Amino acid sequence: MSDINSKVVSATKWSTVTEIAAKLVSPITTMVLARLLTPADFGVLVTATMVISFSEIFTDAGFQKYIIQRKFSSDKELKDTTTVAFWSNFAMSVLIWLIIVLFSSQIAELVGNPGRGNVIAISCVCIPLAAFSSIQMALFKRKFDFKTLFFVRIIGILIPIVVTIPLAFFTRSYWALIIGMIALNASNAIILTLKSEWKPRLFYDWTIFKGMFSFSFWSMIEAISIWLTSYIDLFIVGKLLNEHYLGIYRTSMSTVGQIMSLITAATTPVLFSALSRLQDNESEFRRLFFRFQKTVGLLVIPLGVGIFLFSDLITDILLGHQWLEAANFIGLWGLTGSVTIVLSHYCSEVYRAKGRPKLSVLSQVLHILCLVPTVLWAINYGFDFLCEMRALVRLTLIVVNLAILYWLCRISPLSMLNNIKSSVLASVAMIVLYYILPEKGNVAVEICYAILCCAVYLFIVMLFKEDRKILMGLKNIVRK
Repeated sequence: MSDINSKVVSATKWSTVTEIAAKLVSPITTMVLARLLTPADFGVLVTATMVISFSEIFTDAGFQKYIIQRKFSSDKELKDTTTVAFWSNFAMSVLIWLIIVLFSSQIAELVGNPGRGNVIAISCVCIPLAAFSSIQMALFKRKFDFKTLFFVRIIGILIPIVVTIPLAFFTRSYWALIIGMIALNASNAIILTLKSEWKPRLFYDWTIFKGMFSFSFWSMIEAISIWLTSYIDLFIVGKLLNEHYLGIYRTSMSTVGQIMSLITAATTPVLFSALSRLQDNESEFRRLFFRFQKTVGLLVIPLGVGIFLFSDLITDILLGHQWLEAANFIGLWGLTGSVTIVLSHYCSEVYRAKGRPKLSVLSQVLHILCLVPTVLWAINYGFDFLCEMRALVRLTLIVVNLAILYWLCRISPLSMLNNIKSSVLASVAMIVLYYILPEKGNVAVEICYAILCCAVYLFIVMLFKEDRKILMGLKNIVRK
């Protein structure tokens, strides 16, 4: 257990450092690109990303999760399985890319971007590039080697600075975003292959493939359901509105995602890897889950409340005046997102770690049954109403996942709520303070208010002994 704990701490440290580095650079690149390009340009990127992400579900087929979670009897079995997974991913990705190239015009029409088949065809070269590196990434995560992934991510962070921004400055075209995305995937494929001890070799075994596929089938179905949850509303907006609104809609989500992923992207892969190792030790499994939930709650809940309270300020700083109509959605998406992450997001990691991806599929399908009718109804009443209802409907995931988690692990909703009560109380104090403060609207004043809200939050949570211990631990990690 001490070995697992030390690996988790080390992995979390490097994963956190990675996300901190990313968040120091990403807002700057977003600020620059949002001022060089239009919402419609970002809308073109959204449709390309929609196709790529859907295709990658089938090229990976859940093999990455299989390699992370599976207990192998020997090093040889691990290497043979990795090789079969690599060639399966790569062959499928090339085949899918060729199909996309052949039917690119029809696909562009389907996703609401007619006349841009060449954009779809060229951007989807990312599919084989991503497939080339995904298995190596799984091996690093399996070994908790997030230090290596840190250096890979740092190179990826620099791609927008050296590629995307200069191209956007000279071309003022969505092609800058497309080429930057391709360059990022190419750099990941090259660096991960060079850094990995495992290298592809000429070997294939259909028996191994069948075993992997039978295990990973539900992981692939789960990935499809997650894709539908993430993109089906974008498909509807792209078809029924236009590229301008699609760009605002998706950029609002991704802006909040960039801020939230400072925490979620640093913890989620570590949590899955750690829970997978503890799947047979129920007491330690529960203890680790609650520790992660409490720690993440201390950071994410006030972050979401802060995004909601200061959405105009965040939009103006990160995106500029031409994006101000996105401010309301950014605020609501941040607020509902913080609650969803803490009470729902990590439930899926429990299902996967327990080898029960069917449960994640069930939760996603139930959510989609609420999401699609809500979006189709709300879009008739204007873009602002659509954004409000889209943010609120994601809360259905919480109800579904809390019920499933109780059935699977007997982790009650009350115990999860009790685990984060201090961060909720302190965040409520932030809200009360903000609404009694006078003279809002000035940028300098809003920044001062944001600092004051943070101070009040920290003061309240430090009154709780366990929270104080967690925050001091995080402080020591950052200091190191």
